[in-house]
Amino acid sequence: MSTHLAAGRQFHVREGHLRVPRKHVEEMAGGDGESGMSVRLGGIDNTRRRAGKLPPERRAALDELGMRW
Repeated sequence: MSTHLAAGRQFHVREGHLRVPRKHVEEMAGGDGESGMSVRLGGIDNTRRRAGKLPPERRAALDELGMRW
């Protein structure tokens, strides 16, 4: 799973939707004592514009999270 998809899932679990503010940065926790990372999730609008070019499995994963196309 990609880092951005994991960040999207984390956001969705916490917020209950994928209406991500444009400048939002999702803080991802690191595993096994590792430091986390910041993921610029606000660019999800770009994904919406490229919906026709996404692989079916990627689009299905986003559909599961309630992505508004």
